[in-house]
Amino acid sequence: MSRAFVFPGQGAQTIGMGRALAEAYPAAKAVFDEVDEALGEKLSALIWEGDIAELTLTQNAQPALMATSIAALRALEAEGITIAKDVAFVAGHSLGEYSALCAAGALGLSDTARLLRIRGKAMQEATPVGLGAMAALLGLDYDTASAVAAEAAQGEVCQAANDNDPAQVVVSGHKGAVERALEIAKAKGAKRAILLPVSAPFHCALMQPAAHVMAEALAAVVVDKPVVPVVVNVRAEAVTEPDRIRDLLVAQVTGAVRWRESVLWMAGAGVTEFWEIGAGKALSGMIKRIVPGDVVTRAVGTPEDVIAAKG
Repeated sequence: MSRAFVFPGQGAQTIGMGRALAEAYPAAKAVFDEVDEALGEKLSALIWEGDIAELTLTQNAQPALMATSIAALRALEAEGITIAKDVAFVAGHSLGEYSALCAAGALGLSDTARLLRIRGKAMQEATPVGLGAMAALLGLDYDTASAVAAEAAQGEVCQAANDNDPAQVVVSGHKGAVERALEIAKAKGAKRAILLPVSAPFHCALMQPAAHVMAEALAAVVVDKPVVPVVVNVRAEAVTEPDRIRDLLVAQVTGAVRWRESVLWMAGAGVTEFWEIGAGKALSGMIKRIVPGDVVTRAVGTPEDVIAAKG
């Protein structure tokens, strides 16, 4: 049996996430305390009893989801389950890649929190509000969705941003181009094509200003070799070399999240169990659609989940 730990991205946030972990495990509470200190504010109060609209702001959601994932990891460690001993690979969806790198020891927790705050702000500020959009195309494969995006562009930006599973691809770019993509996708047989409630067009060329910001921010932090390989979004393969990790995190801002290919790569490398560490179960659902019947998935986001994982 080979196991991977995977870490969720934006959209998984809920008010109260991680609170029970912090109450049950001192090591989990210490994660939230350190993130609060790193950011100079009580992000934990927003996560546990704040307003969901404020938590959903990109600059808050990104460090909050990472903190919840690392808190769940610390709870697992308290029960004797560690990445070094029990895991072959780690991977994360978009911001979850930062959680994965922190979990594997490549990035320090305080640095990760500050990087995600910078990343969230930079992604939000890269384009004026209303200029960009993202849409989910359901029932089309990646090649078809990419062709839809190319046809819809008409001189604007429109590209496949998230290859989530065999029948869910997200496109991102200028609002007019993305709206054209909805109509073209329906004509090409999409089951559904829907605009997403996001504040900016992530993972496309419009994010280039944010990529410049992240290059500068990442140059200023220490990146160590992870204790296990990290399967990175933009390459869909395992990476361990610190300078390459840094470069690929910059590329990730404008590049596609190749989640489907990443899961297939891990399955091809012998992974039979995927544990989703942190908030929600979205990745588990995607993984079951990517490798149906071949793998076991487990979500670990509460003390009960931790105890069940301990077996």
